[in-house]
Amino acid sequence: MKFTIYGSGCAKCKQLTANAEEAASAKGIEYEVEKITDTNAIIDAGIMRTPALAIDGEIVIEGKVANAGQIQQLLG
Repeated sequence: MKFTIYGSGCAKCKQLTANAEEAASAKGIEYEVEKITDTNAIIDAGIMRTPALAIDGEIVIEGKVANAGQIQQLLG
């Protein structure tokens, strides 16, 4: 499973990353994390508000920091 975090690398982006990692670990899912900080790449992905999270290429969270429980629900 691949998590892609879109954002500038701010505290909210780091928290979203930590929450995604916690959610995957709690479910026993192997994952990798990619961080996209380039503004043009973020815009090209169609993201209007950061931080944002994509799971396996599908944007599932935009403009907020979801907690680990919310991300676990998205993982099925």
